[in-house]
Amino acid sequence: MDYIEKAARVLDLEISELQRLRGRLGESFTRAVDLLKQSVEARGKVIVLGVGKSGHIGEKIAATLTSTGSPAVALNSLNALHGDLGMVADGDVILALSYSGETEELLRILPAIARFQVEVIAICGAANSTLAQNCDVLLDVNVEQEACPLNLAPTSSTTVMLALGDALAMVLL
Repeated sequence: MDYIEKAARVLDLEISELQRLRGRLGESFTRAVDLLKQSVEARGKVIVLGVGKSGHIGEKIAATLTSTGSPAVALNSLNALHGDLGMVADGDVILALSYSGETEELLRILPAIARFQVEVIAICGAANSTLAQNCDVLLDVNVEQEACPLNLAPTSSTTVMLALGDALAMVLL
């Protein structure tokens, strides 16, 4: 197999996962957009949380939201419990990204943000996870197969997460 064939295989797998995501768009997506819209219209902001690759995707989603007129900030999950939660205010919306829904650093923040009047939208690939069970809206980004030949490196899952973030931002726009 040559390099072009390998690259085409990666793209085909990711396109397939994006098509699966498109088929799952529904009421939870509409609810997420409504929550984001209400917060922004009330002069709130979107606080994006994620760790590792999900954190990198979250930073891009926050940047896209901000550049399209919706105030957003990526909150470093590792620093959140050391004072950075001060940026969270009543009326904000939390956009929590974790493919497994079990990321320890992110889960430790949930009790701390419970003192605020905020809604939590989870972008997660595990509907039975701790994060999914402790959010107001779950956006399902599960994938059947990563593009990684070992099915380990987050490839399809990060593509789907990023595309869903773009869809949220563009619909909100």
